[in-house]
Amino acid sequence: MQRRHLFRLIAATAIAAIGTGTTVPAFAADQTIRLGTMSGPDAQIWEVVRTVAKRKGLDIKIIEFNDYAQPNAALDAGDLDANGFQHQPFLDSQIQARRYKIVNVGLTYVAPMGFYSRKFKSLKELPEGAKVGIQNDPSNGNRALKLLQSQGVLTLKPGAGENGKNATPLDIASNPKKLKIVELDSAILPRSLDDLAAAAINTDYAVKAGLTPTRDAIAIEDLKGPYANLIAVRAQDRNKPWVKDLVASYQSQEVRDFLARQFKGAILPAF
Repeated sequence: MQRRHLFRLIAATAIAAIGTGTTVPAFAADQTIRLGTMSGPDAQIWEVVRTVAKRKGLDIKIIEFNDYAQPNAALDAGDLDANGFQHQPFLDSQIQARRYKIVNVGLTYVAPMGFYSRKFKSLKELPEGAKVGIQNDPSNGNRALKLLQSQGVLTLKPGAGENGKNATPLDIASNPKKLKIVELDSAILPRSLDDLAAAAINTDYAVKAGLTPTRDAIAIEDLKGPYANLIAVRAQDRNKPWVKDLVASYQSQEVRDFLARQFKGAILPAF
């Protein structure tokens, strides 16, 4: 009777906690980690990480997304325990806009953004008035504009895109070819290449579209930029033992070998 009463008390407490929105402690029994990432190359890499993590007693449940805006919202809400899909400037812009309490706990890979075209072999070939697609999120749109500037296609106002301030099309100071900058969702850009003279495409979406950055991009970022991807967790979790094991599982020789074998230079380790 006492044991039955104890079980009822535990069940009632758990139900009450759920009903009031109280967070039930994670990893009490099986160390299952809910990891959010993007479908495609990111998810492929995390499958390798999951195998490595198993040996450390971590069971990674990979949850795939197709929209850059969702994984941080899910992490901040507690629906995920970690995510791995973004670089620091993107995380910074999300924190600034939405006040997320999310932190970087380790680097993963660098995947340089490129411009692609079905019509032209370089950005310098773009005709006057050509439509050029860039991402509509602040950090990646900034990357695209800075890449256009580095290629001599346009110039930005002094200070635009520097010191944490993302450049937008409104910051274009000089546009000799009168290019029409079209802002689109990152996932749509590969499918819009037929309608655009050129488009900036993140490497994960480029690979999913059958494009190889080192072969197909008509302009590409410097690998030494600030855009290495990272693993993020909630600030309250940053010092928990499972975080250290998760990062170590990613930053392993098995993952390094997989990147070299699978992506042949399109995605490079940042650790």
